[in-house]
Amino acid sequence: MILGQIEGYMMQEAMRIEQEYKGKTRPRSVQPSFIGFLTLIGRLLFYRPIWTVENQQHHNIRFIHVHFSAWHFAGSDLLWAGLAIRLFQSMQVNFGKLQLALYRVAQHDEEEEIKKKPEVKPGEEVTETKGQVGVLEGLAIAALGVPAASALRFAFLMVKNLIFNQDMNVKKGMDNEKISSQLGFMNEVRKEMWFLSRFIKFMEVFERRRIRVVLKITNLDRCSPKKIVAVLDAINILLSDEESQFISILAVNPHVLVEKVNFAEGCFSRQDRGYALLNRIVTLAFTIPPLCNDLKHSLFYSLTSNSKILEDERIIEDQHRAGCLKQTFSSDVSSVEMEDSFPLLNKTTEALDVKDEEVEKLVMSILLSNKSSLNDYMLDDAMFMRRVINSIRITVIIMKALKKELPQPEYIAAWVVLVTQWPCRLSWIIQCVEDAQQRAVIDRKNVTNTAELWTLWEVFSKSRAELYMMRAQIENLLEQDGDPEMFEKFLKVDFQFTVKDLKSFEEATVSLDHSIRKELAQIRGSSRLKDSGWMKKLAPLPITTLINMDTEDVCKELEMMAFPSKYIDIVKNNNLNGSALIFGNAEDLKDLLCMTFGEWLI
Repeated sequence: MILGQIEGYMMQEAMRIEQEYKGKTRPRSVQPSFIGFLTLIGRLLFYRPIWTVENQQHHNIRFIHVHFSAWHFAGSDLLWAGLAIRLFQSMQVNFGKLQLALYRVAQHDEEEEIKKKPEVKPGEEVTETKGQVGVLEGLAIAALGVPAASALRFAFLMVKNLIFNQDMNVKKGMDNEKISSQLGFMNEVRKEMWFLSRFIKFMEVFERRRIRVVLKITNLDRCSPKKIVAVLDAINILLSDEESQFISILAVNPHVLVEKVNFAEGCFSRQDRGYALLNRIVTLAFTIPPLCNDLKHSLFYSLTSNSKILEDERIIEDQHRAGCLKQTFSSDVSSVEMEDSFPLLNKTTEALDVKDEEVEKLVMSILLSNKSSLNDYMLDDAMFMRRVINSIRITVIIMKALKKELPQPEYIAAWVVLVTQWPCRLSWIIQCVEDAQQRAVIDRKNVTNTAELWTLWEVFSKSRAELYMMRAQIENLLEQDGDPEMFEKFLKVDFQFTVKDLKSFEEATVSLDHSIRKELAQIRGSSRLKDSGWMKKLAPLPITTLINMDTEDVCKELEMMAFPSKYIDIVKNNNLNGSALIFGNAEDLKDLLCMTFGEWLI
């Protein structure tokens, strides 16, 4: 649904930019016409584009959306080659097979990617195809003369490229085990991607607009671990060119993906694990927030109140794919309620009164006004810096759209760095704050404003012993975090964020993976029994409760369980608080208390 909305909004934005364009040279129409077709053929045959700053930085833009469902190619051993095939097919649909073949014959230079060099190096073996073409060319020149032979060669290459196009060549290579098992096959596919890139640059000059190919990759988390890693590597290798016109959107469940990658073959080091692999590829992590209660209610109501639910299931599913969120809900449910719950839903940045120029100025002021101390927490990694810059831009857009008061510029940058550098520890803090609020509601306690003034470091300090107890279960989550001492310095000294700041930023934080907090919540919940009702007398105390107990609290618990006073005296004399009971050696504790076996079990 969201991918459909993204596509719709990108198209709207491209149209808006073109309509507002006031330049002298108007872009050519994207709609095919006979005159436009002849003009393009003429340019392909008789002209070569001159690359200038102007024609490389057009104001207008065109998006071409390509959907790649990894599940459709899951049966192939070379899933990543399927990704390339979908791109080739989409280019043929959008630009035409004839145009692509004509560009390859008349314009494309295979050696342009590196440096121009002789077709056959000294000592290089002449392949059978090269030799045959060379002999045929020589005979044709001798019989017909140079002009006729050139025309014949041109016609031969055109027919060959029309019949044996890119996706057919890749499929042929995939079917041939000898070829597909060679390293050279991926290199051949990479060369074809380079060809597509050069053709798109040619079309940018012809159409007088930038062209970006948006590759939407879905259902990757349904594939086997080995194939997932292969596709992620392909995205990294095939589409990582700095000047590439490709934008990749990877729509997956990150928790499932990471778990599968961690069990893939060859996953030996920390850098091979799921989160580390994604961090090397993804330049903007964007996590979709959970549905709010109003939206869940509306969806549930629409599914239960519709008498023709079975008949309409397909229609609802199609509407979800098309991004028509409002139409999937019953007309009896007020759409105003939904819009209040999700103020950014079904609205572009223009409708939300968020100006691009204003956002860019704010982003630049944030990036240029950073405190010198923030540089201490930045990794010397270009991918990390890109993620920070992109996340700052998205955070500013959302906060502006929600009409929130923007904090000081350096604090926006600091928050994004905190999210990017220590996602596990920050998720733990958020979970602890949420649990404390829920516990206050259960115990019918008033949540005071004092709680909002707590610093995040105070929240973390109070619960860090509990996190330490869970460390073996969350090892893969903690691996994402940076230096623990730097985390302490960040929150305790340089940027003393409070719970109030957390609530302000949380709604605009899209780069924090929600699956981390869900896993932490599950482990925290399963490590204790609910501290309520009859269970309190029989079940162990929750670790959260026990870890924060002082000596007097421990004595009260012993009194409640009717233990002899001698044990209470031992607890007082040896200052046995909750932390001592958890982290102390059990055998030493037995010797100290000198309990009977039955008492020890209790």
